[in-house]
Amino acid sequence: MVSLLKVNHQQHFAVFFSGIRPNDRTVHRKSSFISMSSTSPTTIQHLHSTLSSSSNHNLDIPIMVNGCSGKMGKAVIKAADSAGLNIVPLSFGSAVENGKTVQVCGKDILIHGPDDRENVLASVFDEHPNLVVVDYTVPTAVNDNAELYCKVGVPFVMGTTGGDRDRLYKTVEDSKVYAVISPQMGKQVVAFLAAMEIMAEQFPGAFSGYSLQVSFSLNLGIFLGGEDGGSSSFNSLILISFLLMVISSYHLDQIQMIRDPQRQLEMVGVPEEHLSGHAFHMYHLTSPDQTVSFEFQHNVCGRSIYAEGTVDAVIFLAKKVQSKADKLIYNMIDVLREGNMR
Repeated sequence: MVSLLKVNHQQHFAVFFSGIRPNDRTVHRKSSFISMSSTSPTTIQHLHSTLSSSSNHNLDIPIMVNGCSGKMGKAVIKAADSAGLNIVPLSFGSAVENGKTVQVCGKDILIHGPDDRENVLASVFDEHPNLVVVDYTVPTAVNDNAELYCKVGVPFVMGTTGGDRDRLYKTVEDSKVYAVISPQMGKQVVAFLAAMEIMAEQFPGAFSGYSLQVSFSLNLGIFLGGEDGGSSSFNSLILISFLLMVISSYHLDQIQMIRDPQRQLEMVGVPEEHLSGHAFHMYHLTSPDQTVSFEFQHNVCGRSIYAEGTVDAVIFLAKKVQSKADKLIYNMIDVLREGNMR
């Protein structure tokens, strides 16, 4: 079975991470031995937290977030600042934003419009040779932005969906620039989808005869405002495809879209403070005689899951650049497999 999640830039649909192979059980992680005889769990947790925090802070990675005026851009800056990364006070935005200043985490970030971006980026890269750029802009800017990053030679994390994905991957391959490309930066969501892929590959037909009902409660304000809103619907299509594989009958009873805020609040249980920014996905499998049911659900409030995953991707990519890794293009499965996330 060809993985729907496999990065294959020859196919339009498969765009964000290579699937886990059923027999691939290799996990790369550093071994550590700690004497447990006189060390309390609290002390160990504190030690682990201190070591992780120290490691991240010692990296001192300069990060430039393009699309900083958007909700995701601001969330990434806050997460990066909290992780101890070095926020470069410059960002690229639209022509109408040129010259404006956005304040995030007490930092004034100057936005540059489309004009003279190459010289600006080259200057920043000269000043910060270990710079990593993060892109949370708009789908129409994906390819032009990627070509700019590649021309200057700056490693980048592309969180924006859309654009011509074949062209995007070819641009990076031809330039030999390091990049993490994924329209889904929520590492836990990616792990969940990967687990569902394993089930579809190893246990096809396990729910043969079952019917599938899908419910979405979405407010795309969580994604919009400078960034693309396609990742949530893309994830849903992927998961529905996997579930249909284990059903075998390829029968989907219905998809229910819940848009009314009152129903989202009362029926779905979305917290009131997140009505304007959430993505709840519910999948129900029911046996033919209605006596057995299974439910799969992934609910997201706010943007922190995507921002934290993006920061992990930045740290991951900086290490790959520093070690001069042979592989150039990565995705969030690669980040997960590294096992060094905060």
